Amino acid sequence: MIEPLVLLPGFMCDARLFHPQIDALSRDRAVMFAPISSGERIEEIASGLLDQLPHRFALAGLGLGGVVALEIVRRAADRVSRLCLISTDAQSDTPQMAAAREELIIGAQAGRLEEVMRKVIGSDALAPGPQRIPILNQLFAMAIDLGPDVFVRQMRALQRRPDQQSILCRVKVPGLILGGTHDTLIPVRKHEFMAEMIPEAQLQMIERAGHLPTLENPDVLNAALQGWLNFNPRPSYG
Repeated sequence: MIEPLVLLPGFMCDARLFHPQIDALSRDRAVMFAPISSGERIEEIASGLLDQLPHRFALAGLGLGGVVALEIVRRAADRVSRLCLISTDAQSDTPQMAAAREELIIGAQAGRLEEVMRKVIGSDALAPGPQRIPILNQLFAMAIDLGPDVFVRQMRALQRRPDQQSILCRVKVPGLILGGTHDTLIPVRKHEFMAEMIPEAQLQMIERAGHLPTLENPDVLNAALQGWLNFNPRPSYG
């Protein structure tokens, strides 16, 4: 049986973040996009999703979606058949990072959402080239459509997120860590660290991509996802 694939978006993103993946991967399996726009805690978001998701599924999350994916694994590991983390940080906010988010929250509540989003994800977080500005504009359009209330909830969830490094060690299913070589928000070393923590994980850093490789270099990313979805691990006999 081909298991369905569940996609969890990054911060202030909707299904447009995964349009190339939905288009390519839904030809031979069920693909489900699951929003993460409700709840001010990662635990709350994950709990709400588990009530809606299939009994067993492959799970891929980008950024904040990857953080939620790890919480889903912590709560219901038996329901996740394989795990892909894209541009994800498994570590919690430092006190300095959490404090810095307050100014961004105030700005969004004051009606400056696009201005604040440009501070959160600047152009240097994406790979250089002619597609950089169009992809950033697409990100900002998603953020504006979601609105300031979602911005505040997701910022709070990031501020309060637990350290998830111990969850990585307990992942027993095929894992895939993907990131862009130009990502300044989640640098290569963080992806390498997570891949080392997951016992059965593959690591692929994608050229010509930064923090949003699903849109920046979708052909390479889609090929990586196809390989991960089609991989059949050898059975363990203890």
